[in-house]
Amino acid sequence: MNTHTHTHFIAGDWLAGLGHDIQSIDPAKKNIIWQAKSANQQQVDSAVIAARSAFVAWSNLTFEERLTYVKKFAELLGENKQALALTIAQETGKPLWETATEVGAMIGKIALSEKAYHERTGTVENAMPLGKAFIRHKPHGVVAVFGPYNFPGHLPNGHIVPALLAGNTIVFKPSDLTPLVAEKTLELWQQAGLPAGVLNMVQGEVETGKALAAHKGLDGLFFTGSSRTGRLLHEQFAGHPGKILALEMGGNNPLIVKDAADTKAVVHDIIQSAFVTSGQRCTCARRLFIQQGAAGDAILNKLIEATNNIQVGMYDAEEQPFMGAMVSQHAASLMVKAQQQLVALGAKPLVELKHLDIESGFVSPGIIDVTDILKDMPDEEHFGPLLKVIRYSDFDQAIDEANNTSFGLSAGLLADNQADYQHFYQRIRAGIVNWNRPITGASGAAPFGGIGDSGNHRASAYYAADYCAYPVASVELEKPTLPGTLSPGLSI
Repeated sequence: MNTHTHTHFIAGDWLAGLGHDIQSIDPAKKNIIWQAKSANQQQVDSAVIAARSAFVAWSNLTFEERLTYVKKFAELLGENKQALALTIAQETGKPLWETATEVGAMIGKIALSEKAYHERTGTVENAMPLGKAFIRHKPHGVVAVFGPYNFPGHLPNGHIVPALLAGNTIVFKPSDLTPLVAEKTLELWQQAGLPAGVLNMVQGEVETGKALAAHKGLDGLFFTGSSRTGRLLHEQFAGHPGKILALEMGGNNPLIVKDAADTKAVVHDIIQSAFVTSGQRCTCARRLFIQQGAAGDAILNKLIEATNNIQVGMYDAEEQPFMGAMVSQHAASLMVKAQQQLVALGAKPLVELKHLDIESGFVSPGIIDVTDILKDMPDEEHFGPLLKVIRYSDFDQAIDEANNTSFGLSAGLLADNQADYQHFYQRIRAGIVNWNRPITGASGAAPFGGIGDSGNHRASAYYAADYCAYPVASVELEKPTLPGTLSPGLSI
C-alpha cells in the first residue's frame, strides 16, 4: 500500500503530512488499511490560521445559510451510508449492523442540532420602558474538536455540526486509530461545498494532539475520550479561563438488579449494557450489582449461559455477530491484563475473557465476581467486555457502593417496583440514569454527560449548543434619548 498523500485537510486543500509515519490497521483482518505521515507543528499552525481566516465570513452568514451546507452534508451521508459504515467497521472492528446505525445517528444529528440551536441559543426579545432587551448568542471563534475511536463518525459529528451551526470554525483531530473514517467524513464535508478553512483536519498521534491543544490561536476545545487525556487537557487549560473546554470522558458505570421477575429481560438488558460494541462505550455497565439469594443466583446463572453463547465474529460476516473485534490488538491485550490483575487481588472469574487471536482485536466477553475484593479494587474504567459482579444484601449499601467511584456518567436500575427506582434515582450520582432499560443507548434529543471524572459539566448531544456559543445581553434603543428625570446631582 502506498503512503497516502490525501491526509490533512487545511484551508480547503488535501495535503501530505510532514511528520512521522502513521498507519491504521484493521483489528479483525489484521491488514494495514491506511498509512501516511502525521501533521507537524507547522501544519497544525496552518490549520489554526486557516480556521481563523475563515471565521469572519462564516460567522457573518445567517444561521439558515450555514444550515444549508450542513443539510447538504446530511444528504451526502445518506447517499454514502453503506460505504461509510464499511469504513467504520474496517477501522473499529464493529459489526456492520452497528456501524450502519452509527451513520444513521450522524444523519439524525443535523435536525436535532438545528432544533437545539433555536431552543438552547435562540434570540429572546423583551420590551423595556425605553428600548428593547435582547439575548443573543455568538460563536467562540476557532475551536478544536478531538474525536474518539469507538464512534469515529458519530461522536466528532456531535461536536462539529453544532459548532458549525453556531458559526465557529474548526480544526478537527481524529483518533489516530480511525484516520480513514475521518478522511471519508471530511471528503463529504468538502463535497457539501463548505467554504475553505471552515473545517480543517490534522491527523496524528499524541504529539499532533498536544500541538493543537496548546495552540494560542484556539478559543475552545471539545473533547471526547479517556478520563486520563481529559484530565491532562483540563490541566493544560487551567490558566486559560477565556477558552471554553468541553470534556466528555469515561465512566465506571453501575447497574443494579433488584426484585425483577422477568429473568430473560433482565439478562438481555445486562448484556446490552455491558457487551455492546465489545464493551467500548463510555456508558457501558462495568459493575453489576445482584442480590444475594436464590433469585439473584438464577439471574447470574442465566447471564453466564447467555454470555457464553454471545457470537463474536467478523464485521462483514453474513450472519452478523453481536460483538466484533475490539479496536486494536493492544486494546484486547489490556483487557486480558485487567482480568489477570483482578484475579491476583482475589476476584473469581465466572466467564473468562479470552483473547481469541492474539494478533487481532478479538476477545470473548468475560464476567468476574469482585464481591470479596471491593476494598482493594481499583476505581478504573476497563474499556472492554469485562463485567464485574458484586453480590449485595442491602439496597442502600449497594447504592453507596455504586456511588463509590470518582466517575459519574451512567447508571441504571432493573427493578419492578417504581418506589425502588425513585429511591435509587434520588441517591445515585450520574448524568444518565435509566430504569429498566440498558444504560448504553443515549438519546441525541437529551443532554449527554456526567459528573466527577466523567466530564466538566459541559454536557454534549442536545446541550452541545450551550458550549458552542456564548450568550450576549443587549439593551438597544434606536437613538440616544434624554430621560424625563435626571439622576440627583446631574444638570445637562
